[in-house]
Amino acid sequence: MALRINTNIAALNAHRQLADTDTRLSVSMERLSSGYRINKAKDDVAGLSIANKFRMEVRGLRMAQQNVAQGTAMLQVADGGTNQIEAIIERLKELATTASSDNSDTNARARINAEASALLSEIDRIAYDTKYGTTNLLSGALSFTFQIGSANTATEDRVSVTTSSGLLSSNLGLNGLSLANLASAQAALTAIDNSLTSLSIVQGEIGAAQSRLDFASANLAISIENLAASESTIREVDMAYEMVNFTKNQILLQAGTAMLAQANMAPQGILALLGGR
Repeated sequence: MALRINTNIAALNAHRQLADTDTRLSVSMERLSSGYRINKAKDDVAGLSIANKFRMEVRGLRMAQQNVAQGTAMLQVADGGTNQIEAIIERLKELATTASSDNSDTNARARINAEASALLSEIDRIAYDTKYGTTNLLSGALSFTFQIGSANTATEDRVSVTTSSGLLSSNLGLNGLSLANLASAQAALTAIDNSLTSLSIVQGEIGAAQSRLDFASANLAISIENLAASESTIREVDMAYEMVNFTKNQILLQAGTAMLAQANMAPQGILALLGGR
């Protein structure tokens, strides 16, 4: 066995092993304290690139989810207005039916016609007043586009919502309605029936758009969940597994420190040789 003083190979080896253990322990502590497996680009370059793409996709889809929610709210406002207009049309049907019968005299028809005129004005007021922010929803045909994805592919990432007509009394064919006499009241019955058909078409278009947005929202929620899970698998640390590594490195650090102390003591044996001489 060669005994040297100037170069303690055993101590150098123990120190190198101890430094490596300390580095691994620091990495474990960083991961356990942050919850992430990738804290720096050098931890996993390819994994970081993929995880960043997933993260950006999730953030884009979350905003798309907000777009869908706001689009649904907009259509709900429009739907609420159509329901009130439908109720008015039903009341007009009652009035026209009453005025179409000879048991209603001229004075009665005049009062009925006055109510009908007021209701027609209310239809127009509701149509003009039904807004989302400053956007009119019922005074003309709707044409909206909602971004429901995070990319720029129109067929996949956007939904267009359109209606065929507004719901003003003129759009419904009710602007010339009169219940002042028997003949006009009888003719009004057909006009009112046709107006309800026109209203139902618009209601159906709004309802179909609401249904589509509901499914889009559900799909976005699933996509966000799955993409977030994919990012988590790459970026985040398995706490249980990392705790195993941390415990192992702690033990190795203590053992390495003890062995370095022993290695540093080894050259002192040479003093016995010098003393014996």
